[in-house]
Amino acid sequence: MSLPQFASAVRDRMRLSGRRVTFALAGAALAATTAAAGLAATAHADPADHGGAQAVAARQQAKRLMYGEDVSNHQPDHDWQASPARFGIIKATEGTGFRDPTFARHWQELAKKGIVRGAYHFAHPANDPVAEAEHFLAMVNSQPAKAGDLLVLDLEVTDGKSPEEVNAWAKAWLAHVRAKTGIKPMIYSGWAFADANLKGLAEYPLWVAHYSEPKGAVTPPADWRSWAIHQYSETPIDQNVTSLTADQLRALGRPGR
Repeated sequence: MSLPQFASAVRDRMRLSGRRVTFALAGAALAATTAAAGLAATAHADPADHGGAQAVAARQQAKRLMYGEDVSNHQPDHDWQASPARFGIIKATEGTGFRDPTFARHWQELAKKGIVRGAYHFAHPANDPVAEAEHFLAMVNSQPAKAGDLLVLDLEVTDGKSPEEVNAWAKAWLAHVRAKTGIKPMIYSGWAFADANLKGLAEYPLWVAHYSEPKGAVTPPADWRSWAIHQYSETPIDQNVTSLTADQLRALGRPGR
């Protein structure tokens, strides 16, 4: 091969190598673009998929929730037999002097229906906690009891007391009822009230009222890690759900004799 021929051959090989590098770089760029497009598509699809998964999970959770109602003398003629409730909680007393005149009727109707039942006391921290606890127990014990009956402290007013005073009051009431009955009473309270006043009481089952959250979707206040009952609406009647079964809910109530 002459020197001019050799030089021409070298130039041809260099041009071919340059094209191969160009093709390789173009291929890499295309692959990167395709991968990026795939990731973008996945990123756009994920929220929809995630939302769908959340909707499915919410429907499954709703199916697992057990529905219940609570009433007082404001609903004296509530028809428990027609109600879809699978648990019912009724007002027994308030303060040291009020006895709900409809308590006996509601208590007996719930016994006939055969669902989980409970009684609650509306607290006033301005009074002596032991006196209020005794007032509540006298009313509840005036009616036939059965295993699984729930006992509840309804605490939603401060009566001008500080959070520390309200907290101490609650502990005294709960301890007294626990000593007299052998069970841990349940605490009912609004979410914000419990978060501000009831820290350190997480050993007691919580019935929490929170109307701006979907039923069963409320997070526990204060230092509770879970809740037993969620009151999610007050119209047209106080409405509640629990993720517990009927037997699990009864396990929080009076022991069998």
